[in-house]
Amino acid sequence: MGGILHRVLTAAGHEVVVLTRRPVRDSDVWWDGRTLGPWAAALDGSDVVINLAGRSVSCRYTQENLRAMMDSRVDSARVVGEAIAAARRPPRAWLQMSTATIYAHRFHAPHDEATGVIGGTEPDVPGYWGFSVEIAKKWEREQEQADTPYTRKVAMRSAMVMSPDRGGVFDYLLWLARLGLGGPVAGGAQYVSWIHDLDFVRAVEFLIDRDDVTGPVNLAAPDPLPQRAFMHALRREWGVPVGLPATKWMAEIGAFVLRSDTELLLKSRRVMPGRLLKNGFVFDHADWPSAAGELVRRVRQERSGAGVVRESRWVARPAPPCRHRGGDKEGGKG
Repeated sequence: MGGILHRVLTAAGHEVVVLTRRPVRDSDVWWDGRTLGPWAAALDGSDVVINLAGRSVSCRYTQENLRAMMDSRVDSARVVGEAIAAARRPPRAWLQMSTATIYAHRFHAPHDEATGVIGGTEPDVPGYWGFSVEIAKKWEREQEQADTPYTRKVAMRSAMVMSPDRGGVFDYLLWLARLGLGGPVAGGAQYVSWIHDLDFVRAVEFLIDRDDVTGPVNLAAPDPLPQRAFMHALRREWGVPVGLPATKWMAEIGAFVLRSDTELLLKSRRVMPGRLLKNGFVFDHADWPSAAGELVRRVRQERSGAGVVRESRWVARPAPPCRHRGGDKEGGKG
């Protein structure tokens, strides 16, 4: 997601400074995501800070990995808050990554920011799934408690971002579909929440511009749908007529082989973008069948062997004297 934002904002003329453990460009700044250092100067005088830091959740849920998932998120949010608090000219907005996984696993009703249920225990749900909810709660709490009175704070509860970039979740799902393995998993009734990558960028720009929006905001398309329907639409767009189903135990074996966890496949995430819609945001890609078709076309067009740069988080300074327009909405200053 950092790579997507970096490409779009840089192309629009914004100055983007990336904080990363592996600097590549001259504009990149090293940080460790835990302690204050020279990197904090990049925040002083910046317009917007977006923190996307966190260990990938696509891993086996061992105690070591769960602790790394927690610490990388909480520590980075804490130290970003400390840097903003110490800045002479603090940024006007801090957009902090969060996750739609904060909501309870359920099928019968969607979650928005006002009525959604945080966490909760459901029958037949592994107890360790609760740790993901605790990560999300502590992640958001760290931002909420930061002493940054001059900086507006938004927690972006993002669903899965669908992008044609290699290595992302869409790449993985398309790989399954192309192999004929993209059928229902454990019945396929669990809901999949998602957001198109271009709408993700537009939502970020929208939240940068809206000085009246603070607190949690769901970044998800208004069309969550059951996993079996989600994968059926993807297979149809790629031209794969059949997707083999998988039982729960088959999914567990597959997750073990891929060094991942079944929570990513089996948790029902039925999330609605209540606050985005209420505040007038219009999705360009609101329904999954058409979004899947657009993504498939981009995959076919763009996969020429070029690499993809992935960033962890970015700091943006004011753009040159011009305004960026994205779609039918005027973008933020960066």
